[in-house]
Amino acid sequence: MESERLKVLLAEDDRNLGNILKSYLDAKNYETTLCVNGQEALQAYAKNQFDICIVDVMMPVMDGFMLAKEIRLDNKHIPILFLTAKSLQEDKIKGFELGADDYITKPFSMEELLVRMKAVLRRSTQGPLPGEDVSTFHIGNFVFDVNRQLLSLDIITIKLTSKETELLKLLCESMNHVLDRRIALHKIWNDDSYFNARSMDVYITKLRKYLKKDPTIELINVHGIGFKLVTNI
Repeated sequence: MESERLKVLLAEDDRNLGNILKSYLDAKNYETTLCVNGQEALQAYAKNQFDICIVDVMMPVMDGFMLAKEIRLDNKHIPILFLTAKSLQEDKIKGFELGADDYITKPFSMEELLVRMKAVLRRSTQGPLPGEDVSTFHIGNFVFDVNRQLLSLDIITIKLTSKETELLKLLCESMNHVLDRRIALHKIWNDDSYFNARSMDVYITKLRKYLKKDPTIELINVHGIGFKLVTNI
């Protein structure tokens, strides 16, 4: 039985590149919707269900950052992969602050794009296998459901992104002990470069914001070493 094709929202204002990417992804059994500006992409997103968004940063009418911000207001979970000709670290940090799952700088190979797509899709769609127990952590008064990427406190439920989930899981596995930042960087980002370290700091700040709703929890920076998730329950 043929598996259902995953749906891709591709926002790229360079029509030639966009058509090449669409043809390549369609040939790889993805169902790709190509849009040539951010506004058109947002309208397509509102009308359809997509599994992943591939978004060029520099687009007319609405740029990729604004598009990602609008998508994240509706769905914190859908993977977003940025395409850009820019290589400034500030732009990459901004992209991750807006909830991007990955970032690829032009020029890139089709094979690299496909590998990155599969990686973020694998992280975002990973769920329990048949017969497998759901992985759940209790953090203070929070319940953290890893497989569903949910952080819950009473009537509050927070949908986490893939990287937020991976990072919080590592912190939970090291509960009340220091999580070495280099270990976390290698496990989640595959290397401990300065850029990736900055990116991880952004996610730590986001997790700290979520967890501060429970005063029994602290997410502490251990200078020069890493982070420590502490509960007083």
